[in-house]
Amino acid sequence: MSSVATDNLPKWVNFGLIPFLNLATAFIVSGLVIWSLGEDPFLAMSLLLEGAFGYGEAVSYTFYYATHFIFTGLAVSIAFRAGLFNIGGEGQAIMGGVGILLAVTIGADLPSFVLIPLAILGGAVFGGAWAAIPAYLQAKRGSHIVITTIMFNFIAASILSYLLVGPLKREGAQSPESADIPDAAKLDPLSDFFGGLGFPEGPANSSLLIALVCVFLYWLFINRTHYGFGIRIVGLNPSAARFAGISSTKVIMISMILAGAMAGLMGLNEVLGVQHRLITNFTAGFGFVGIAVAFMGRNHPVGIVLAALLFGAIYQGGAELAFEMPSVTRDLVIMIQGLVILLAGALEHIYRSPLEKIFEKFNKPSKGEG
Repeated sequence: MSSVATDNLPKWVNFGLIPFLNLATAFIVSGLVIWSLGEDPFLAMSLLLEGAFGYGEAVSYTFYYATHFIFTGLAVSIAFRAGLFNIGGEGQAIMGGVGILLAVTIGADLPSFVLIPLAILGGAVFGGAWAAIPAYLQAKRGSHIVITTIMFNFIAASILSYLLVGPLKREGAQSPESADIPDAAKLDPLSDFFGGLGFPEGPANSSLLIALVCVFLYWLFINRTHYGFGIRIVGLNPSAARFAGISSTKVIMISMILAGAMAGLMGLNEVLGVQHRLITNFTAGFGFVGIAVAFMGRNHPVGIVLAALLFGAIYQGGAELAFEMPSVTRDLVIMIQGLVILLAGALEHIYRSPLEKIFEKFNKPSKGEG
């Protein structure tokens, strides 16, 4: 591997060129697959873009999906800054949804300006508490965070199933779902929130604004606080952090609790914004997509927002593509999403390493220098 550190690459390469090359490669490979099926890949791309941004409701759905991915991308990024690979976004989001429902149920008679902050607190506390258990097991018992967070996804899904067929099931309902939340807890659609600006009608709601506030708070915490500095040092060089007196146990606990809180807030988009009740599988794999969002966004707040918007467009545009071009099945659309995830995460270094060598060569002093 090159001796040039990743941080020595220019920012426009690290945050712009490499993600672009990864994305372009994913779409080229996808285009070849579509072409092998006898379809026009350029038409397929235009249909995907049209389905994501071509009309008002499509734009709203794209932002709706992007809201999910901002929360789950932050959940992965905060942990990764501390050197932890949080794959438990699904389970943390599930428990956050349970916390949100319980909060609005307990405070059903409260006004909106109290009930919605209470729901935010409920989602953050339940998601953070669920992430704290694997964090403790890693910090104190040496259990690997990847294994425990994966296992806790299944445990959370089982708990949700039990609650929706038992204590939280809607009376008289045939399917596993909770009762509707109080009207005061429902989040306004963005079409109402920005009514005068002509925002299109659809599922996008004010949880997007909460997600953007969380992005800003993430940047502020990581870059402007003592604890954020400790997280960055532990993630970059655990040995140096230990010599500096930074407690790795405290860093693991803080970063994972915050990560779980971000994932837990994903339930705001579903429970308060769209479904207005708790249903099974409301996370729909969005916690895993957050891994690709964080990596493609280079764990940078702005990058996470842009990557979330990209995946929102792929989800929404892909559904339209599968409808308009029947030979491109939904499974093929999932393959395109998988290629983007693969190239944004696991195969990121196919371009990074060659670019590091190129910049190392150009940055070498000439023979006449020194």
